[in-house]
Amino acid sequence: MTVVMGRRQCAHWMLLLFCCLLLTSPSHGHRHHRPADAFVGAYGINYGRIANNLPSPDKVVELLRRSKIRNVKIYNEDHAVLDAFKGTGLNLVIAINNGLLNALAANESVAIDWLNENVKPYISHTRIVGITVGNEVLGGDPSLAAPLVGAVKNMYDGLKKLHLDDKIELFTPHSEAVFATSYPPSACVFKEEIMVYMKPLLDLFSRIGSPFYVNAYPFLAYLTDPGQIDINYALFQPNPGIVDPNTSLHYDNMFDAQIDAAYAALQAVGYNDMEVRVAETGWASSGDPNQAGASVENARTYNYNLRKRLFLRKGTPLKPKIPVKAYIFALFNENLKNGDPTEKHYGLFNPDGRISYDIGYSGLLPSSAPASLLSIKEMRAWGWIAHYSAAVILAIFLF
Repeated sequence: MTVVMGRRQCAHWMLLLFCCLLLTSPSHGHRHHRPADAFVGAYGINYGRIANNLPSPDKVVELLRRSKIRNVKIYNEDHAVLDAFKGTGLNLVIAINNGLLNALAANESVAIDWLNENVKPYISHTRIVGITVGNEVLGGDPSLAAPLVGAVKNMYDGLKKLHLDDKIELFTPHSEAVFATSYPPSACVFKEEIMVYMKPLLDLFSRIGSPFYVNAYPFLAYLTDPGQIDINYALFQPNPGIVDPNTSLHYDNMFDAQIDAAYAALQAVGYNDMEVRVAETGWASSGDPNQAGASVENARTYNYNLRKRLFLRKGTPLKPKIPVKAYIFALFNENLKNGDPTEKHYGLFNPDGRISYDIGYSGLLPSSAPASLLSIKEMRAWGWIAHYSAAVILAIFLF
């Protein structure tokens, strides 16, 4: 009798356990779940190639591995690059440039052809984890706003038809130009005129679990108003910071404030649960003489402090439980870039693989760049590590 009761009790508890597992298993209802491991850790890099003197893609892979950078975003579907990433285990995001948006929006078959040519042949041995459609379109070129929405929708439909929608994250990065105001962070809202295009994008990304990606550049904000913005606030250096009068949250750096501004804009239009990530951030090491702040020293300071901040995997004052994730701009200085002179000087590395300045990476060749990390004593003098233990400092260099 005891044995029978034991068996019945065992069956009863097994049934309860099974029901609990069903209740706690991920739902596969209307909300699509984000592809696993689309962004490992918190630190990534943009691998731009608008230059005629860069290392071969296989050398770039070697550089990335040495630097332990696992998340990489490229700006086109160059097959030589995709071949070089084969079997590396590095996470790769492919950007579709703005010039393809009209064709992608016009016909879903164009999106499927693009995927069949640039993703399907590589997906089995290359970790293509994301596709970004366009860059800084809304708030930029008005003629591309409607095509952007159509291109994103057709690309997602193409991913679904090829059964890649659960493997590849889809997104589009926005500039600060999509916001009507961003100060204080809690007051940030989207420009009214772009909402007719932003709303369908946010609806789709919310449904499929994609983050909102913003290009956050404290450097560019500082350039616009160097007289009013404390450069230490822009560089993560010790400073009084700001207090948001609406939330009483304190910000000791502009990077966090820019991210929380994006969160506030999303919340203002009803997307409370969408994660904000940074598609680009960086600091120029050179520019015109009148471009305040564009210097090797400031670029070194920003990128070192940014790397340290991301390595801690902490959130922002508004979203403390969501670690910030960011792609740094950029891997190399690119000598053929047009526009502002600073555009050629965002690289952490020079085209020959040497470091542009020392933030803890070694590069492919010995560097003559001035060392800024010679000792813990020196770093404390710069105010970079005042609050961190030797163990954390060591971990940063091994990151």
